[in-house]
Amino acid sequence: MFTRTITTARGLYAPGHLGELTQYVPFELVEDVLGQTRRVQQRLRLLPLRVGVYFVLALTLFPSLGYARVWGKLIAGLPADLRIVPSERALGEV
Repeated sequence: MFTRTITTARGLYAPGHLGELTQYVPFELVEDVLGQTRRVQQRLRLLPLRVGVYFVLALTLFPSLGYARVWGKLIAGLPADLRIVPSERALGEV
């Protein structure tokens, strides 16, 4: 019998909330890479760093779509009242 401990994020951007990408690129992996590259978040932001990683990965999956449409695909699984829609400029600065 095998057991495995899984660390999850809480809140709006918890694993599973950002679609299928969180099934293939686990939250723990993203957090580990951010930590190893010293890209630790210094303050609470509307879009956490790990969400930026998933967004960049989604951009590679949909290269012909603009930032806003890719973002829409990324958050499609969230309830409409919880969807945060940043400006194109904010998405471009991710």
